Amino acid sequence: FQENALPNDHIWSSTNASGDLCYVGEQNCMVSLRIINKSGPRKKCSACHIVVHDQCLPLLERIGFQCKVTFRESSTRSLRENQTVHHHWVHRRKQEGKCKHCSKSFDKRFGFRDTKIIAISCSWCKEAFHNKVSCFQIHKINEPCSLGTFFRTIIPPTWIVKSSAKQKSIRNRSKKKRGSGGNWRKKSSKEIKQRTFIIRPPSQQSAYLSPILVFINPKSGGNQGAKLMQSFQWAMNPRQVIDLSKGGPQEALELYRKVPNLRILACGGDGTVGWVLSVLDKMNLSRPPPVAILPLGTGNDLSRTLNFGAGYSDESVQKIIQGAEEGRVVKLDRWKLHVEKNECEQRVNEDEVTSDKPPIDVVNNYFSIGADALVTLEFHESREAKPSKFNSRLRNKIFYARTGVFEYISRQSKDLFKHITVVCDGKDITPKIRELKPVCIVFLNIPRFAAGTTPWGNPTGSEFQAQRHDDKLMEVLAFSLNQLGMIFVGGHGERLCQCKSAYIKTDKIIPVQIDGEPCRLNPSNIRLEFFNQASMVYRTKRRPSINPDQQQVKIRVNALTSSQYDEFNGRLDKLRRVRQHLSCIFYPHFCKTCVERSQLTYNYGDRGPGISTEKWMFLDASRHDKLYLIDRTQEHLHLICDVITSDRDIYLMDLSESKPTTSNPDWVDADENDEEVGGNPSNGGAGESRVEPDSAKVELCDIFMDASKRGDVSKMEQAHEKGADLYMRDSEGCTALHHAVRFAHTDVVDFMITKGGSKILNLLDTHRKQTALHKAAWYGRMDICIKLVEAGSLLHITDYKGKTAMERAKQSDSAELVEYLNNSHSGPTSLKNCLETDL
Repeated sequence: FQENALPNDHIWSSTNASGDLCYVGEQNCMVSLRIINKSGPRKKCSACHIVVHDQCLPLLERIGFQCKVTFRESSTRSLRENQTVHHHWVHRRKQEGKCKHCSKSFDKRFGFRDTKIIAISCSWCKEAFHNKVSCFQIHKINEPCSLGTFFRTIIPPTWIVKSSAKQKSIRNRSKKKRGSGGNWRKKSSKEIKQRTFIIRPPSQQSAYLSPILVFINPKSGGNQGAKLMQSFQWAMNPRQVIDLSKGGPQEALELYRKVPNLRILACGGDGTVGWVLSVLDKMNLSRPPPVAILPLGTGNDLSRTLNFGAGYSDESVQKIIQGAEEGRVVKLDRWKLHVEKNECEQRVNEDEVTSDKPPIDVVNNYFSIGADALVTLEFHESREAKPSKFNSRLRNKIFYARTGVFEYISRQSKDLFKHITVVCDGKDITPKIRELKPVCIVFLNIPRFAAGTTPWGNPTGSEFQAQRHDDKLMEVLAFSLNQLGMIFVGGHGERLCQCKSAYIKTDKIIPVQIDGEPCRLNPSNIRLEFFNQASMVYRTKRRPSINPDQQQVKIRVNALTSSQYDEFNGRLDKLRRVRQHLSCIFYPHFCKTCVERSQLTYNYGDRGPGISTEKWMFLDASRHDKLYLIDRTQEHLHLICDVITSDRDIYLMDLSESKPTTSNPDWVDADENDEEVGGNPSNGGAGESRVEPDSAKVELCDIFMDASKRGDVSKMEQAHEKGADLYMRDSEGCTALHHAVRFAHTDVVDFMITKGGSKILNLLDTHRKQTALHKAAWYGRMDICIKLVEAGSLLHITDYKGKTAMERAKQSDSAELVEYLNNSHSGPTSLKNCLETDL
């Protein structure tokens, strides 16, 4: 994010991989033209995956082949221009997979002298075509790109705007800024630098996306960090992959702070995660983004707790991104350490490096005193002295084991209990500690400790509760040397208490560690108090779909008028230029078009700004050259996969002459005489003006909505009798039925179904595009799901992530509910209205 950054710069790194030929071609390659020494150093671009010899880089610039655009230059007229992302096509001499057009595999090239270009692929969406006119048609060059598999998580380059020099000169005419006292002060270089780039996400699209900001240290995990960074730069926008070794996370978090639905992927050890969380603390965000973890450290206890595993083991980038995107957001307790020096007489060993303050003052995992901290300290000091010997996770664990055995023999921490006082929630537990004579005391926040052990175990009885990372309680344990060894084979420590605060006093130099960061702490008074809760991502297990036919695909809906169809005689190449793109929907691939008509009815109703529900027909686009009309009475004989193009476009013909308009509505089809709800007023006749609601009606609607959340049916009936609208929505676009489902008020659900009828069942909320059935399935409410399905809720409607109610039920871990919805989905209930013809 430098001021001299260019939007289409390559990201070069040295490569020794065999089989990749120089991109400029053998006839122009400076190295290939040599008679002697036909080899030389090469570089590979992480963003577009081309390989070029170092000596051929100037030639590549003269050819003019540029990398994919990662941001856009702004103009002084508008910062919201050019919102379309185009393909970045690259010639490939070696390509895996199959052609997107003909579905045939690419030829395997084994000879190093074979320089024939066999494929053309996009660096964004990764679609690849044979280098033939029949497969790669010329119109694809300027087509918009869908960004491929990771489109929900990629930050499009159109969102990232670099201010022009003229704009910056206007905004920075004065290099001074008014201070808190009213005086003018000179702006810092950091404040000026932050103005170079800004993020402008479009509000209409951002609600459907879940962008991921990746933080990674290339030096982490041996050489794994550098390889992973290149993989993420290839799969995503390189501007959302941040190198922590170049200034840390502060600047990137400030830049992306306003991106909606943002998630963070921290690639590193527990220290890297703590670093990111500490920066988020300083930013004081109202809704900090949740943090997912890719473990590259040694212990990775927090990663194990959040189900991200013990370490990275060559998992595909696709699975990593899916885990971060689809994971459940949970809370993590965090604790603050207040350390003050204990002014007592203490002889200090001049040979030891001691500290008055610990290296960090916020506890995410655990705070320990004694033997285990001493082992960690020995490892830390040895690694700082000779870092080259500690670049392997296995070697690090061997060092830990050897140091632990030495501590077991020497018993350097055997007198710990004599020099420590511990008070938890006002109760002095020092007598119990001196009775046990432990060599280590641990204040544990998460279940995992010391590279995956569970020292708290599973307590029985009422004295202690099961451990949780979001209960605002800290577990206190004491360990003897034998118990420290036994925790690696399933043992546990001596449980002392569970507390909300603790006071520790030491009267000698004692080794301590906070989340794996050790030090020798001088005699101190330590207070451990609850700090806050951080939002983290808990990785959920991906389960295979019960019915493989329910695979969701992204389909682009395009509309044509009947006059356009007649003018070009149905020719696809001509109609593609005049089509009107309506929206993108997610739908089961093997679904009949009649069901699709039902879905489009809810998205483009007669009274919404779309095409008329009864005055349009499907067009068969499977023949590549011409579109053919599909009789409505024959729609049930066609599958979606049979009528869409190879680019997953579906075409509709509007039989009326009114031009369709682009929309993204969030209401369903309604009768013409009904009043529109949710802040979308119905279109009246000519000259009819919109009537603003009076304050009394607004107050009545507020009472009705509040009663639905509280489960007060009587108050809802009174408000409805006085004129409260059953179909009203709140600021998030939710109806009273949505809230009743959320808070499990079955009587309110019965009331809304009785009064609202089938019309209210399939209304979508604005934020997540979910029906009431989606939310009931997500919360695992079996009884409410049965009521909604029997009343007529449609099961095939998808939300903003393309998930049906049955798929949401899988995330609630309710097998009974999943089975019920699956049986209902395959039965006649959900499709009977779509499959019936007039006859």
